[in-house]
Amino acid sequence: MSTAAYAMRDSMTMLRRNLKHARRYPSMTVSVVAMPILMLLLFVYVFGGALGPGIGVAGASGDRGAYIGYVAPGIFLMAATSGAVATAVSVCTDMTEGIINRFRTMAISRGSVLTGHVVGSVIQTMISLALVIGVAVAVGFRPDATPVEWLAALGILALIAFALTWLSAAMGLVAKTVESASNAPMPLTFLPFLGSAIVTPESMPDGLRWFAEYQPFTPVNETLRGLLTGTEIGDNALIALAWGAGLSLVGYLWARSAFARGARP
Repeated sequence: MSTAAYAMRDSMTMLRRNLKHARRYPSMTVSVVAMPILMLLLFVYVFGGALGPGIGVAGASGDRGAYIGYVAPGIFLMAATSGAVATAVSVCTDMTEGIINRFRTMAISRGSVLTGHVVGSVIQTMISLALVIGVAVAVGFRPDATPVEWLAALGILALIAFALTWLSAAMGLVAKTVESASNAPMPLTFLPFLGSAIVTPESMPDGLRWFAEYQPFTPVNETLRGLLTGTEIGDNALIALAWGAGLSLVGYLWARSAFARGARP
C-alpha cells in the first residue's frame, strides 16, 4: 500500500471518529444549527418590516416576503461559518486532554488527525446548512435558481466552510483552553453581518461602508444572492473564489505548522 493510500485510510478513520463524537455529543451541533435559524427568524419577523422598505426590497407596508429574499443568502453564509467554533473547540479538546500526544506515538499519518477534524466539520456544517435552507423556504424564501446555480451556490458555501474550518482548527491548536478556543473564531461567524448580509453597504457610514465593501464575505454574499435570486453578480464570483482559496491555504499552512511544533510555546 502506498503512502498516499495509508494517509487516506488513516484520514477516514479519524473522520469516523469525529462523526461519532458529533453523534454522541450533539450539543455543539445543535448550537451550530440553532443560531442561523434564530437569526433568520429574528431578521425576518422582528426587523424585516422595518429593514425591507429601507433597502428597497419590500413594499412600504413592510412586506417581509420580499426582504427574506435579500437576507436569506446572508444567513446561509452565516450557517456555513458557524461550524468554525465547533471545530476550534473539538481540536482544542483533543490537545488539552492529551489524545493528540497518544496519536503522535502511533503509526498513523500525522495529517490524518487534522484532516478528520476538518472534513467531519465541513460535513456537519453542510448538513446544518441544508436544515437552515429548509427553514428559510418554510418561512417564505422563494429562490428562482436552476439546479446548476444551486450547485454553484452550495459549492461556494462549502469552500468558505472548508476555509474557515482550517482557520478554526489552527485557532484550536494554539489556544491554551477550550474557553479561549470557543471565543477565537467568533469574529469569523459574525463578520458577514458587517457586509451586505443584512443591509446594503450604501446605507452605512463612510468608514464602515468601505470595510463592508472590501471585506471577504461581501463578494460571497453578492455571489450567493445573484445565483439564488438573480441579482447582478459581476466580478464578485471570482473575488469570492479567490478569498476562499486564499483563506484555505492560510488556514492549512497555519494549522500544519502549529500541529508540527506541538501547538504550545
